Amino acid sequence: MKRARLFSSLLLALALGACGNPPSGDTPSDATYPTHPITIVVTFPPGGGTDLLARRLGASLQEQFGQPVVVENRPGASGNIGARIVAESPPDGYTLLMVNSSFAINPGVYRNLGFAPKRDFTAVINVAFVPSVFVVPAVSPLHSLDDALAAARPDKPLPFASCGNGTPQHLAGEMLARATGASLQHVPYKGCGPALTDVVAGQVGMGVVTASSAAPLIAAGKLRALAVTSPQRSPLLPAVPTVAEQGVPDYALDQWHGLLAPAATPPAVVAKLNAAVTRIVQRPDVQASLREQGFTPTISSPRAFQDMINADIDRYTALTDAIGLRAD
Repeated sequence: MKRARLFSSLLLALALGACGNPPSGDTPSDATYPTHPITIVVTFPPGGGTDLLARRLGASLQEQFGQPVVVENRPGASGNIGARIVAESPPDGYTLLMVNSSFAINPGVYRNLGFAPKRDFTAVINVAFVPSVFVVPAVSPLHSLDDALAAARPDKPLPFASCGNGTPQHLAGEMLARATGASLQHVPYKGCGPALTDVVAGQVGMGVVTASSAAPLIAAGKLRALAVTSPQRSPLLPAVPTVAEQGVPDYALDQWHGLLAPAATPPAVVAKLNAAVTRIVQRPDVQASLREQGFTPTISSPRAFQDMINADIDRYTALTDAIGLRAD
């Protein structure tokens, strides 16, 4: 009996010791991730730049992981519907969010997002930038950004078309007006395509649109490019100077694209996703494909991307407050 009690006590001690001192390293779920399909939620309709980028990354992640990667389009409310879905998803790395800079603009535009962008997500990686470009009709008398600013007088504001209220293109125009004192009048459209149509036709004197959407029309001689909004010249439009180059120091607005996961996603899973996407973006064929679509490929650590998102939320909120832009 004493031996039996001693043996039982020894087994109990071993069991308690195992529970109290788990082995170091990743948990099995982190080490084996992923074991089933991954969903990338895109907050825009199919066919746009963010959607195409998500599908390109998704196909390559599927090759790497050997698990299906499904792109799910959840447009609506400027991306807030899709973002809320991911914010409320389990933090296990199986539901991701593909976003662009609109994610950082929305907190200043919408009072009731239904989620907290700084608290409810963790950044995975920034994968690409797309600059915007100031354009005028090919027959316009405006041949430079200086010409446009000189024409934007208080008694006769210069209208500028954008891809919509609260878009990066809208804020690019507002930033220029505030930095220079020029009188610019915003004309919002439902997308860059309709805005471009009216600028080409001369219905609006100037437009601010994505460089990728404008480049074919610039090459065809239907539009004249005045300036790109990025800190450096765009590889897509290398002959077009930046706004900062033309006498507006510190002006920069580059539309970023990247992946987010729900908050509390295990760091090991985030690191595994970051490493996988980094390998994809660094492939020469992927870089060439992205550049053809107007993207400037990039990579980042999760921390660097999170810091950029948080900084942009703060600066865009200050701008939308200053111009009184609210959508609810």
